[in-house]
Amino acid sequence: MRESKITRDEAFELLKKYNKDPFHIRHALTVEGVMRWYAKELGYADEEEYWGIVGLLHDIDFELYPEEHCKKAPELLKTGGVGDDMIYSICSHGYGICV
Repeated sequence: MRESKITRDEAFELLKKYNKDPFHIRHALTVEGVMRWYAKELGYADEEEYWGIVGLLHDIDFELYPEEHCKKAPELLKTGGVGDDMIYSICSHGYGICV
């Protein structure tokens, strides 16, 4: 079972540290909800929190560093105490596109 090294509240504060635009905050919250739904729907209810946080933080670098999307994220996430497993999960949505 995957577990987060940070809480959902810590993840939300980290998101807001690098994202101020209401659109980006709403987008992150929407993706968090979708990821939680899919976790439950696909039989990973015990990992719902993990996948929700992955969704919440998936675009953490996009507002400030759109040209380095998914490349700058690991640095920002590490400063927030996010573990390597979760960083990999977060950045994987950009592989082949921006990484």
